[in-house]
Amino acid sequence: MQPYELIKSKRDGGRLEPADIRAFIQAYTAGTVADYQMAAMCMAVFFRGLDSRELGAWARAMLESGEVLDLSDTPAVKVDKHSTGGVGDKVSLSLAPLAAACGVPVPMISGRGLGHTGGTLDKLESIPGFNVNLSTSEYRRLVREVGCCLIGQTAQVAPADKKLYALRDVTATVDCIPLIASSIMSKKLAEGIDALVLDVKVGSGAFMKRDEDARTLARTMIGLGAEMGRKVVALLTDMDQPLGRKVGNALEVMEAVDMLRGEAPDDYTEITYALTAEMLVLGKKAATVDEAREKLRKSVADGSALRKLKEIVLSQGGDPRSIDDYSLLPQARSTVDVVAPRGGYVTGIDTEGVGLAGVALGAGRQRVDSKIDPAVGFTLLKKTGEAVVKGEPVVRVHYNDEAPVEGVKARLLAAYHFGDAAPAPRPLVRERVE
Repeated sequence: MQPYELIKSKRDGGRLEPADIRAFIQAYTAGTVADYQMAAMCMAVFFRGLDSRELGAWARAMLESGEVLDLSDTPAVKVDKHSTGGVGDKVSLSLAPLAAACGVPVPMISGRGLGHTGGTLDKLESIPGFNVNLSTSEYRRLVREVGCCLIGQTAQVAPADKKLYALRDVTATVDCIPLIASSIMSKKLAEGIDALVLDVKVGSGAFMKRDEDARTLARTMIGLGAEMGRKVVALLTDMDQPLGRKVGNALEVMEAVDMLRGEAPDDYTEITYALTAEMLVLGKKAATVDEAREKLRKSVADGSALRKLKEIVLSQGGDPRSIDDYSLLPQARSTVDVVAPRGGYVTGIDTEGVGLAGVALGAGRQRVDSKIDPAVGFTLLKKTGEAVVKGEPVVRVHYNDEAPVEGVKARLLAAYHFGDAAPAPRPLVRERVE
């Protein structure tokens, strides 16, 4: 079948054959199916979905579009974590050194910012000199010798996903369960892992706004993992407000380092421990989650997790001094505060609105070729449930360019909701799925 026929078939609710899906994705990877044709197919999938047979074929075609890495020279159980994306979600920056310090090798191929959410690669690149563009041979060596390597997709690893990831970001087809699941699993299974922990965000700042959708996504990815012989566990975690207090690339690096010093906000610390503990159990470095948590706490207390982060930074060309001296990280020239229009309590935060304000400020991308300013972002001085006084600062904006600031302040103020009573707290981990 020709691309036009396949797009029309899916648009009209037809079922695509695995051989046709494989040929379509191979042609897209090779460039003979154009971006506009793949964009049309993605929109058709967005509205019509993929059944389990189609999804398995789509994910396998994405996986097999490039090299599937072999990390058998690292004998331990290799475990990664993937987040479906949130605002202020810098968990990977602290989780990877934590797990590696406890003996679990972490091969991590990450992505850039997508829609209103931040990207691990963008955050890592705010560390001076940090190189996420390593060869696969160097990636293998660092996983074996350092116990961790954090890179972007190479030209050889799931190239179909690399192209499609950027395309979805600018065509309003990000929040689609089949496309999310196949993107994540093709990339993760190509990186040489034995097991995977999924952080499926749910709430106003997530692509999945409802628990049932997040649960469906988790089960979809777990099913794809099982089909390909990998153990996958998922936690559904709260994204009804930004995670931690910092939003923005260099700012989030600082908060991640704070976490490894035992000085980060409680919500960020708890989510990081919950996910990393699952990795230690899957990696056979702890028999139970409670035992794993105790190991993690010890690695923070004795400084081994922070030392591992510095080792990772050094091994990937970064300046480890920036981990101790934040002045070596990108710094915004100016700050301005957004103040509460009334007293009472913060009753909620439109977290997607905060993320979009970050994109408008320059912390994220409005187009595929947009340049990110690593220094800009926000410090959340008040979060949901906290008391405020009229005129008190609730968000501090870190900026370099004055042009978007007034609009960004208006977006942030619109994202904050105030009331006379504090809302009941919600659990940070809503559900565990396996």
